Amino acid sequence: MRSLLLLFPPVVFAQGLVEGNPQSPVRVAVYEDLQCSDCAVFRQMMDEKLLPRYSATVAFEHKDFPLAKHAWAMDAAIAARYLQSLDPRVAVEYRRDTMTNQKLITKDSFQDHLVAFALKKKLDPEKIKAALKEERWRKQVQEDVEDGVARGIARTPTVLVNGDPFIETFTYEEIAKAIDSHLAAVKK
Repeated sequence: MRSLLLLFPPVVFAQGLVEGNPQSPVRVAVYEDLQCSDCAVFRQMMDEKLLPRYSATVAFEHKDFPLAKHAWAMDAAIAARYLQSLDPRVAVEYRRDTMTNQKLITKDSFQDHLVAFALKKKLDPEKIKAALKEERWRKQVQEDVEDGVARGIARTPTVLVNGDPFIETFTYEEIAKAIDSHLAAVKK
């Protein structure tokens, strides 16, 4: 997995974070909530199956879609945007770490988790905590939410494979079939 991140590091386009091949005509937009358990399952699928198979040929773009029902999802998305501005690789690691540890994080312990991550990455925890109050990061998250709502998205994860929707729970085989279909169409 690490070698894939080195060969195809995450790239930032405008405000989007892309893993895989940013030049690919096959784009997988992932509307995710960092507090969503189904999103954590999809993140694991990306790390274990999708990125190893498709990182050279597909762009996986992260879109923040924190759900109002989740107590710390908006703050997690804002922190991810701040970290993305520092280093896209760290932003991907933060997203992965947060989803992996969702069950341990509460509204009250969220900042402790954020500080621990910052210290592990040798980042200033006070700057990350201050970023949670910065309007520019909140605005970027809100733009993803508005884009998702305009597309009819209401649940997470919602994954669009070149526009083909997969909502909330789906299998690797379903996503892989859609990706393979779009890759084949590009080759024609």
